[in-house]
Amino acid sequence: MPRQILEGIRILELGQLIAGPFAAKTLADFGAEIIKIEPPGQGDPLRKWRMLHEGTSVWWEAQSRSKQSVCVDLRQPEGQELVRKLAAQADVLIENFRPGAMEKWGLSWEALHALNPRLIMLRVSGYGQTGTKRDEPGFAAIGEAMAGLRYLTGEPGRPPVRAGLSLGDTIAGLHGAMGVLLALYDRDARGGQGQMIDTALYESVFNLSESLLPEYSVFGAVRQPAGGALPGIAPSNAYPCADGEYVLIAGNGDGIFVRLMRRMGRDDLAEDPGLARNDGRAQRAAELDEAIGAWTRTLDSGAVLAALREADVPAGPIYNARDIAQDPHYRARGMIQEVTSAKGLTVEMPGIVPKLSAHPGAIRHRAPTLGEHTDAVLRGVGLDDEALRTLRGKGVIA
Repeated sequence: MPRQILEGIRILELGQLIAGPFAAKTLADFGAEIIKIEPPGQGDPLRKWRMLHEGTSVWWEAQSRSKQSVCVDLRQPEGQELVRKLAAQADVLIENFRPGAMEKWGLSWEALHALNPRLIMLRVSGYGQTGTKRDEPGFAAIGEAMAGLRYLTGEPGRPPVRAGLSLGDTIAGLHGAMGVLLALYDRDARGGQGQMIDTALYESVFNLSESLLPEYSVFGAVRQPAGGALPGIAPSNAYPCADGEYVLIAGNGDGIFVRLMRRMGRDDLAEDPGLARNDGRAQRAAELDEAIGAWTRTLDSGAVLAALREADVPAGPIYNARDIAQDPHYRARGMIQEVTSAKGLTVEMPGIVPKLSAHPGAIRHRAPTLGEHTDAVLRGVGLDDEALRTLRGKGVIA
C-alpha cells in the first residue's frame, strides 16, 4: 500500500452519530489513525441506526472503517482522566456534543490546549460555540432549515421535504475535516500551534447557498421552491419520458442549448436571439420546459439519453441504490469498495474521495467491534493489566 498522506496523525474521536464521525472517517481514508471513544454498553448510537445485520448497522460498517474502538465512560472522573491522557498524545480531537458538555467533563479547549499546545480540536455543533442559539440542541434537519435549504426543497405550493440524507451533518463533517487540514498545515508547515475549529451545522449548509443571500440583499428577492428546476438558470429540469421515467437535462450553457434545440428539431428556438444567453432563457423557462417535455414524452428514457449523448448535451438518469450498484462507471472509478465485517458480512460502501495521484487513500481495515481496541490503546498511555482490571470493574472502561 502506498504511503498515506496523513500517516502518523493521531485523531481522538469523541463524537457520535454523523457529523464528527464523518469528519474522522474522511481523515481516516487518507491514513490518519482514529481512536474512537464510545460509551460502554451500546457504544455509538449509529451502531443501531437504519438497517441492522445481526444487531449491527451496516451504515456503521461504512462510517467507522479504519477506526479503533475504545470504550470509556466520559461521565466518570477516571474516564475523563483517560481522555486527557489520550489527548496529550493526540494531534487532533474531534467532538460533536452540545456546547458545554466538554467543559462539564473538564475537557474544555482551554484545558486541553494547556495540556497539549499542539492539539487541534474540532468542535461540531448545531449552532456553534458562541451566539444566541449556542445552547440549543441542533440536528441536521434543523440546521438545513435554518440555513434556508429546507425552504427551497419540494414543489411550489407544497410543504418542504427533506433530501432523504442527513446533509447538514455530512456537509459539516466535510467543513470540519477541511478545518483540521488547514490547522495541521499551519502547525506543521508554518510553525504554529494547535487551534480550535468551531464548525456549525447551519453555517456549513449556509456556505453552500450560492446566490440566496446576495439576491435578497440587492433585490429583496426571496427564492422560492421550484421542484426539479433551477430558478434563474434555464433550461435545467427533470423531464418525463414515454416509459414513465424521468431524465435530468442541463441545457443551460449557451452552446449546449443550441445543440439541445437542434437535436429536438427546434431550430426556431436554437436560432432565436432572445434565447442566446441565460438571462433571456430564464425569462422563458416555462416555455422551454414545455418544449423539452413535449419531445422527451415521445421517447423512452434510454432513447432520450442516447440522443443527448450523441448531441453532447449533459443529461442523466435518476439513480436509486440498485442503479448505483450496477453502474460500471462507479466500479471503474473505485467508488464501490467491499469490506468484510467482523461477522464475515461483505458490505459494499462508497470509495475514497477525493482521488490523489501520489498518495491515494485507502480503507485499511473493517469497522471495529465495541471496545475492540480498549486494552491495546490504553496500554499505550501507560496503563498496566491491574489498572485495566480496576477500571473495568468500576465500569469506567469496557
